[in-house]
Amino acid sequence: MDHYIDIRVLPDPEFKETTLMNALYAKLHRVLHKTTEGRVGVSFPHFNKNLGDILRLHGTHQDLALLIDQPWLQGLKDYCNASDILTVPTDPQYRVVRRKQIKSQHNKRARSINKGWLSEQQALEQIPDEAQKPVKLPYAQIKSLSNGNVMRIYVEHQPLLTIPTPGLFSSYGLSTTATVPWF
Repeated sequence: MDHYIDIRVLPDPEFKETTLMNALYAKLHRVLHKTTEGRVGVSFPHFNKNLGDILRLHGTHQDLALLIDQPWLQGLKDYCNASDILTVPTDPQYRVVRRKQIKSQHNKRARSINKGWLSEQQALEQIPDEAQKPVKLPYAQIKSLSNGNVMRIYVEHQPLLTIPTPGLFSSYGLSTTATVPWF
């Protein structure tokens, strides 16, 4: 992971930054796994309450060139700006950027009923909607290609590290163990 590309979402009077980032990330998701087979990771250097305005792709020069040569950015070129393939600065820090899956109270009730652990009435009583803990992580909202449902991909940036950890990334560019350079 010695190279990176920054894709910046540009300000637009018609669309919110989060809407454009969701569209950008959804398009990346569709092409990422097929093209780079888990060798490209992502980070969001300006994340805070949302993912921010920059999607950073991390990988080798060859993998990033292969990815950026695909037509996945078509339709978004007026709304974002991709940098050239750049070299990671010397002595960066590293961090795991991972997906954090959050189960809703509705899903917990349905699972408990389907498994036969609780009746429908017991599930409603024991797993109320009010028990849902608020999630304070930034997320991308993406429409599932398999069932058409809108889902949230919560993104957690783990603490900074001094040593990289190699590994593979999901089709979202996230990993529970592999690190990306952070600078």
